[in-house]
Amino acid sequence: MNIVIIGAGKVGYYLAKRLYQNKHAVSIIEKDRIVCDELAKQLDILVINGDGCEPDILEQAGITRADVLAAVTGDDEDNLIICQLAKEKFKVHRTVGRVNNPDNEKTFSELGIDVPVDDTKIIAKIIEEEASYSDFVNLLSFKRGKLAIVRVDLPKDSPVIGKSVHEITWPENSTLVSILRAEEVIIPKGDTVLKPGDDIIALTLIGNEPSLLSLLVGKL
Repeated sequence: MNIVIIGAGKVGYYLAKRLYQNKHAVSIIEKDRIVCDELAKQLDILVINGDGCEPDILEQAGITRADVLAAVTGDDEDNLIICQLAKEKFKVHRTVGRVNNPDNEKTFSELGIDVPVDDTKIIAKIIEEEASYSDFVNLLSFKRGKLAIVRVDLPKDSPVIGKSVHEITWPENSTLVSILRAEEVIIPKGDTVLKPGDDIIALTLIGNEPSLLSLLVGKL
């Protein structure tokens, strides 16, 4: 893929490095000339010194050929403007915007950013996933905040224990994606039977989580 990255701080640097190592065509834009010079010495990619909010700078970075643009600066306003430019002026298929202030995530989604990335929320989800005892963890939201991938841990007294997938009536706009059983990942079929301790990965419409939790755990 052709990928344009805006911002060469730690996030932008390691993102560019990883994508380059994975054989993608990467270019990066950074305002700080010294940072650009250092980056150009370390990675064999196109490095542009300039403001990613300016269309001509984006064009120099190859925005017209880009499959994805990632705006990962430390300024939410810049990231939002850059993503909107990429989407509306240059018709980039996919835009990723770093959200530094969690309060701005909804605004990013409403204004058309395909993938708002909230560092704080990601870290919080990791902590919840690894350290909490909650039955329900929202792993990922997408489609501008309308859909969510969730994980539900089935307790021993779950009302669906011992039932096969085809026997379960799932809430509207919800579907079973996979089952994590010990070290095994199970792609569910109609005759797959749910067992205590299964981790259920499901796709659901935002707002349907209480119904899904009630079905799988037996409580609201």
